This record gives sequence, structure tokens and C-alpha cells, in this order.
Amino acid sequence: MRLMTPNRIRWQDHIAISPDLHHGDPCIKGTRIPIKIIIGSLADGMTPEEVMAAYPQLTREDILAALAYAAEMLHDDLLAPLAA
Repeated sequence: MRLMTPNRIRWQDHIAISPDLHHGDPCIKGTRIPIKIIIGSLADGMTPEEVMAAYPQLTREDILAALAYAAEMLHDDLLAPLAA
């Protein structure tokens, strides 16, 4: 069962996926900033404020949308380690 908080941002309002934009990678609308850059920056330890400073065209909502997108994309995937 999937639980979603009522205040989770709708990533669809902030993210565009188009074959003509950044090789089809999902990007923040109106920019060429791929979601994977935002998620990777956060995973590397950057704060949302540091990400926004590095990419001034981003808003806090854009970053939350990137996280919501990543959460939804991983929801049904089963991640298991490969046998060594």
C-alpha cells in the first residue's frame, strides 16, 4: 500500500519530459536542469539552499518536486543487490 502525504508536491507541475530537452531526461520546467543533477547533489550532501545557490533558477518547490518524482519512480521498483 502506498502512503502519500496530502501536502506532497505534484511533481508534474514542475517537471518536463521531452525527447527534445536534454536527451529526454526529466528536467525542471523552463530550465535544462535534469532531475538527476538535483537528486545527485542532495545525495552528495548539499542542502536544498546550496543547490538553489548553485542553480539560482531553482525554487524550493522545484527541489521538492525532484524528490517527489524520484520517490514515485522508485515506488514499484524492487532493488536487490547483485550476487558477487
